[in-house]
Amino acid sequence: MVVQAISTPAMAHSCLVRYALPERFQNRLTFTASPFGQPSSTQYPPTTTVQSSAPATSGIINTVLETDGRPSVQPFPTPSVSSIANLTIFPTFNISHASIKPLASSESNSTVHSWSRRAAEKAMVEQTDVFRPMATGAPPRQIPSRADHPVPRLNIAQQSTPLSTNKFYANFFLGSQGQAVWTHPYSLAWGKGTQSSRSWGMAVSHIDANQRVFGPRNSAVPGSPVQYYINPIAIQSIILSAVELGDSTVMTTDSLQSFSANANLYPQAGSSSKITFPLVQGMAFVTGIYSNLQPAIQSSVFFRSASSAAASANGIFKYQITLEDGKRWLLYAVPYNGQDPQLTLVSNTLLRGVPNWSGFIQVAKNPAGLSGERIYDNAAGVYAVGANLTASTFGLTGTYLFRWEKAGLTGRAPPQLLMFALPHHVESFTGPTPFAKTDLRLQTTTKGVATAVAADVWTLVEASLPVDMGFAPWNGSLPQGSRSAKTFSPAAISAINMVAASEIRQDMNSQTNLDSMYFSGKALSKFATLIYTVHEMCGEPDLARLGLGQLKIAFARFATNQQVHPLVYESAWRGVVSSGAYTTGNAGQDFGNTLYNDHHFHYGYFIHAAAIIAYLDPQWLQLNKEWVDMLVRDAANPSSADPYFPFSRMFDWYHGHSWAKGLFESADSKDEESSSEDAFFAYALKMWGRMTGDRSMEARGNLMLAVLARTLRSYFLMQDGNANHPPEFTGNKLFDNKVDATTYFGNNLEYVHGIHMLPLLPYSAFTRSSTFISQEWSALFDPSNPSAPDPASTVRGGWKGILYANLALIDPKRSWEFFAQQDFDPTWIDGGASRTWYLAFAAGLGGAP
Repeated sequence: MVVQAISTPAMAHSCLVRYALPERFQNRLTFTASPFGQPSSTQYPPTTTVQSSAPATSGIINTVLETDGRPSVQPFPTPSVSSIANLTIFPTFNISHASIKPLASSESNSTVHSWSRRAAEKAMVEQTDVFRPMATGAPPRQIPSRADHPVPRLNIAQQSTPLSTNKFYANFFLGSQGQAVWTHPYSLAWGKGTQSSRSWGMAVSHIDANQRVFGPRNSAVPGSPVQYYINPIAIQSIILSAVELGDSTVMTTDSLQSFSANANLYPQAGSSSKITFPLVQGMAFVTGIYSNLQPAIQSSVFFRSASSAAASANGIFKYQITLEDGKRWLLYAVPYNGQDPQLTLVSNTLLRGVPNWSGFIQVAKNPAGLSGERIYDNAAGVYAVGANLTASTFGLTGTYLFRWEKAGLTGRAPPQLLMFALPHHVESFTGPTPFAKTDLRLQTTTKGVATAVAADVWTLVEASLPVDMGFAPWNGSLPQGSRSAKTFSPAAISAINMVAASEIRQDMNSQTNLDSMYFSGKALSKFATLIYTVHEMCGEPDLARLGLGQLKIAFARFATNQQVHPLVYESAWRGVVSSGAYTTGNAGQDFGNTLYNDHHFHYGYFIHAAAIIAYLDPQWLQLNKEWVDMLVRDAANPSSADPYFPFSRMFDWYHGHSWAKGLFESADSKDEESSSEDAFFAYALKMWGRMTGDRSMEARGNLMLAVLARTLRSYFLMQDGNANHPPEFTGNKLFDNKVDATTYFGNNLEYVHGIHMLPLLPYSAFTRSSTFISQEWSALFDPSNPSAPDPASTVRGGWKGILYANLALIDPKRSWEFFAQQDFDPTWIDGGASRTWYLAFAAGLGGAP
């Protein structure tokens, strides 16, 4: 195929160009660039060098569910309780601080209610900075520190700020360093001498929708959706490399931040020559910054042709590339000294430049012909190197801004940076940002179609923050100010109290004294919610006092760090982790907590329980605030100024949800299994902020909930007609590269859908839309639907309770009737929930008589 070349008359003069490069790449340079715009020419691979092997266009299909650090156990802390005995606790551990206080008096409780109400009122009339720093000192003294970690820091340059463990680029410093990272819409992988190119450079891949591979159909589900769809990996479309790179090549990373990092390829350890790749989420170009190397642009898909063409700015050399799969790419080379790279197609796998070249080379896929080429031309010569995030709330509105950091030819016009926005970004754009959208779009692997945006700053808005949500059942369909229900009929109170009188006497000590932060936290949160229900909604302070005293004793075991596997602050990666993997040698201990798996899931339950205890007993707050704040700082630190914890370890503000996977190498990169526990963490954050008077934290929780409500609707909880996933699929689990309707503990429909329900609490009505729940219930679980593949009435164990509690969000009367029935089987309640709360939940949503 001949690529039509565009030519313009050669410019007869030189042009002074200023390059704005971050210091971590090189010093700012000023130089005179050579003329550009020479008549273009098209090159074809010499027939004598054409390889006989076929182009590698299929890639690798990874159908295996990667389970490192993921034990195949259900998310219930203890078996359901079949009988309740009177509770007597004899603590076997020491409590170093003051004796446990009783339930707060009505006077002190009134004080808490008053300032909580005032804080909520202030949120409606004052602007709040969402990322105001918390404490920045060392963790509490009861948390020991150690310098080692089971996972070594592999070729990471020293940096003064804490390392982000759960971000998109982690594969580049884990394991073999050979797995890809996804910036969206591109993925990048270190070639390591593989495939026909035998390249040691950085391979760039982009997958179109027609390249997806679909799993088997599930005929038991209406519509027979496929179980999963996968994007092929290891397709090396374009590889940015150098002649000097070979089997002694070393890859390092540096400048690890929330939205960006640098990957560096050196010909050998200690070399002064290198290629640096700034990795930034949403980057429109993949950029390689060359330092005194001979460029080698390679492809395992094979080059069909390469044409030099006129660029849009002086100092840029442009090439149009067509691969053997018919896809077209653009390449822009920007030398630091004006030297023409003279890229020559020496074979169908190699486009080679001149020796000792310094500058940067950018590549981008162009599916849009001439119009797409113009968009790329206007943006070429500038590349992203990072992002700064700011956010604030005012009343019901939250606004957040991405301020992109850029380098390259930043002094020329137009200066706007080209970046790709995901569908939920585009929905939220406000101010001037919607007008910066272009017609250029590229498919992403799991987040629909990305839109190219030419702007240095993105402004996004969420206009319906759940500022009035508290601990009581919450109904978002009611008017503002009346959406929390705490007043029930006498009949409902009587029914709830009958159950509560038994459940509150469960053995809190044995149910929380476990070898798992996850399971222990779930039990603490369960009991806290139960006690709140008894005290606030059922008017039984004496019964609540009985439970609260025991709950504080159980919580103190963790606050004093005397649990089975105490927490430890490790300074290698900088975070608070379970000591379980240190003492057992099992990286999967407690779902991989020591390796930073699931910290938002684990710590969210403790934060939620602490918020309720603080609500009921304000004096308890000051004794435990530092310890709970430590958990917040580890999982959701609001400031990069904190020297002990990274900014926002778990929540990815670009993707709009958290990533659960920590320091485990993965062919499909990061994943998120339980979207509801992600939202629960944001809710816990909000409520702890309210109880401690931290308006910034409360605002952050509110904004995270609003963003999550949007992204869960867009990518996880798929209503009919969802445009971001193929129509062949209905599923739940989201990786960077794969969407799979499964769990780590089984494929039962109640597992697959229930993991996105639990725990059922006030936030559920905000993040789980009634439309989705109605469709889900009707199609899968409704016993009155003869074609439902998994009727809730036939589901066994705690999953049955979860399904019927979820039903309260659309049919609270039916949910109430289920939990209030006389012959209720206690095994229908999982160990992380209570029948007391489920009755109150249904009643608060209007289901009680």
